Amino acid sequence: MEKEEMLSKLKAIIKPYVKNDEALENLTENTDFINDLNINSANLVDVILDVEEVFDIEIDNESMEKMIDVKASLSIIEEKLNK
Repeated sequence: MEKEEMLSKLKAIIKPYVKNDEALENLTENTDFINDLNINSANLVDVILDVEEVFDIEIDNESMEKMIDVKASLSIIEEKLNK
């Protein structure tokens, strides 16, 4: 799967949890879920569960803790898809 396609899917997943539409529009690999998008930790768990469902992967606790920004999340998704 191409990185652009993964980013597009990830953006669709996080959209319902983002209160700042402008930050979502300006989403980059450096976007932090908590600081930039104001996604709280409870919703971050929902995002990760949605990622597992959409990409049909399983994310372990160690990887989950690293998914704090777009770049790390894409890296983990890519790693899990390639297993």
